[in-house]
Amino acid sequence: MSLVLEPPPPPLSKSKTGAPLKRCFTSIRTALSPPNHRFRASRFPLHPTSSSRPTVTVVLKTEKEKNAVTEQKDPPVRIVAVVGQGSVSPLKCTPWEEVMMHTAKRLKWVDEGYEMVVFPDNFHQSNDQTAMDLQKELACADILLVVAVTNQDSVKWIGTNSGNIPNVICFESDPGLVNKLGGSYVHSEMKGSIFDKLVGISQLKKTDETKEVVQTVSEAWDRCNSDDIRFCLLVIINAYIQPVPVLKNLRSKGFSTLNCMVKNCGPQILDCLMDPNCRKALQCLNKCSPVDQVCNYRCIASFESPKLEAFSLCVLQKNNCLDLDAKIPEKPYVQPMLKFRGKDLCHETAKDLFVGWLGSLDWSWRVIAGQNPAYDQFPCQYQLFYRGKAKGSFWYEPVFQVKTLEGELVWRRRKYRVKRANVPGTFYFSVLDNGVVSNEYWTIVDVSEDFSWGLFHYHGAARVAGQSYTGAVLVSPDGTYPKQTQNNRLSSALEKCGIKEWELYTVDNCACQDPPLGIPEGSSLHSMVDAKDQSWSSV
Repeated sequence: MSLVLEPPPPPLSKSKTGAPLKRCFTSIRTALSPPNHRFRASRFPLHPTSSSRPTVTVVLKTEKEKNAVTEQKDPPVRIVAVVGQGSVSPLKCTPWEEVMMHTAKRLKWVDEGYEMVVFPDNFHQSNDQTAMDLQKELACADILLVVAVTNQDSVKWIGTNSGNIPNVICFESDPGLVNKLGGSYVHSEMKGSIFDKLVGISQLKKTDETKEVVQTVSEAWDRCNSDDIRFCLLVIINAYIQPVPVLKNLRSKGFSTLNCMVKNCGPQILDCLMDPNCRKALQCLNKCSPVDQVCNYRCIASFESPKLEAFSLCVLQKNNCLDLDAKIPEKPYVQPMLKFRGKDLCHETAKDLFVGWLGSLDWSWRVIAGQNPAYDQFPCQYQLFYRGKAKGSFWYEPVFQVKTLEGELVWRRRKYRVKRANVPGTFYFSVLDNGVVSNEYWTIVDVSEDFSWGLFHYHGAARVAGQSYTGAVLVSPDGTYPKQTQNNRLSSALEKCGIKEWELYTVDNCACQDPPLGIPEGSSLHSMVDAKDQSWSSV
């Protein structure tokens, strides 16, 4: 496979075969130089952040307003998605049109200025108004996303009407459609190795930055989940349109970073490099895009060790050598459940809902499915919630399996301090995870009266790692889905989180022998309600 950067192709002619071809960036590497705002990302174990919309501060130069400033928001980013009519995605066979409509909504959680409209490719069969509406949107589009389009009339129409769009990305579509990044066409040829031949108007050099962008998009799309579909678009926006808040923090600080690390953390760096597991972790992380939290956290979970924790604790947590920051995302806003068993939810009852089945079973809950692709997809997830010895203390310890990158199954465990927030059913969590502190805001969205299932949502951030995230876990006592009679209530709970059922990862709970459970001696459990107490049902 090789790439050719070339002038715009002639008008598209009908494919001889009409056969669809999966157009994934997996086999595409480009030598485009990104615009000036594109930075060299740090090769450090970091994840995307989520923050407010970036602004530019403008100093007014009049004498009267010498010290006044105004804030100018970046112009909106306009995205048009065209999907094959009736096409089905790999996300539990959900129609691509529904997936893209939901992606448009989720982009708004990152930045209200991201505007995405979705069209099925039946415009050539519809009335003239539909085609005119699409043409109007394409005329001001920054990105055209084409998914599962194989109809030859559609392919020809798109080719004719997309010439002015600087970024065109095509997936699962006809080979007659072309990709374009930063205004230059990207054409793939099945000849030898990927980089055998790279030519362009200016004979552009193969840049690590752009290869990283395209590789990141490729790997993210191939994971086939809603977070990564959105992530693909954010990477393109960041590389070729304007800086994206969730990626903006991940910049290498060059000499200042190196100087900070050597000055403050020399022994920890040396210890890490001398330790096989810590060294493997750094090597693994160096192969990930620094903004790909799925890849990064898999490396960390695979090779975690005391040396890696000491390294991260010094470089990131204590000295913040990368000078990063991240805040807990505000969107989506998720309302906690208001009543349980007919009574207003109070703080102590909310804690009891977390404690769940612990006491009757060796765990509080088992995770059925989760939404976050980096943190909720591990096999055999057990939750342990309990009250500590100290007055008012509350703890959460998740226990889960990791299939390491070397193919080994290992158990991992974390320990969160939990404090109640102002509203009953909401909590602040904090944890030291491999040397980095993460702070999270959890919401009890719903728990059934018989404790047969529950849904918990979270927003989180690891400030010094420049990382923020959201997710949700569906739980039950045995890790199996609720009965069908609960479907409407479960759908309503997911809707409160802005989550579709097809976004959830089903956790593998098949081979969960000998989990390292147990809680500290002297801990206490329920205070107001107990899962095994079913007397309420007769009231």
